[in-house]
Amino acid sequence: MAGSQQLLMLQPQNELKFRGPFTQVVTTYLTLTNKGFDDVCFKIKTNMPRRYCVRPNGGLLGPGCSITILVMLQPFDYDPNERPKHKFMVLAMIPSNKNDIESSWREAKPEDMMDSKLRCTHEMPSENHEDGHEADTYHTSVSSTSSLKTEYTGLPKSAVTWTDDGERKKIMEEYRRLQLDVQHQREENKQIRETNGLRNRKLAGAAPSANPVVSKEPGLSNRVLAFCVLVFVMGVIIGKLLL
Repeated sequence: MAGSQQLLMLQPQNELKFRGPFTQVVTTYLTLTNKGFDDVCFKIKTNMPRRYCVRPNGGLLGPGCSITILVMLQPFDYDPNERPKHKFMVLAMIPSNKNDIESSWREAKPEDMMDSKLRCTHEMPSENHEDGHEADTYHTSVSSTSSLKTEYTGLPKSAVTWTDDGERKKIMEEYRRLQLDVQHQREENKQIRETNGLRNRKLAGAAPSANPVVSKEPGLSNRVLAFCVLVFVMGVIIGKLLL
């Protein structure tokens, strides 16, 4: 942590765990809790932005309020011998202007911000040796996002969070869009491969002929026949004159 003040409590604190199979989107949860008396703005960053989708990836957390973040891992080819070097960072600070959060981030000094780092681990079901309850808590598929609930630990009801019904609907819509994007990309790649193969076959079959056929002049045989008839007639006439 850059600053001395612990602005947000994280659960889990050090590690985000994802349980396969990884042929579909896999989701785990990260809970942020503001136990202070000031509004805290936060941002979530990763060194692998193309591999993960985070909802929400930033916002303003009221005093005594908790929010549950969905971290979605996109489908990929899992290799048990490869240990991921994926990391997340949670940045948090007390904004200087709650009406303009972006300017507060731009003007913030490093000593005013909290930064907490989390590493990622990928596990297949056969590799998971943890307690079943813990696995159900942090290694859950996107199909269970409908049961997402905001956690209040005896905090004021006036505290505002982002994980209301509207936010859950947005998350589900984002998930469905991601699934459709992946399916569309696969179909598009398949169609491109088929088109390239057909084009190559057409190019191979369109090679120019080495022995082009020379077309005969139309009516040539007719003129030869007429000339022969003319010679025959003239021969008959000359023969009669000689007789």
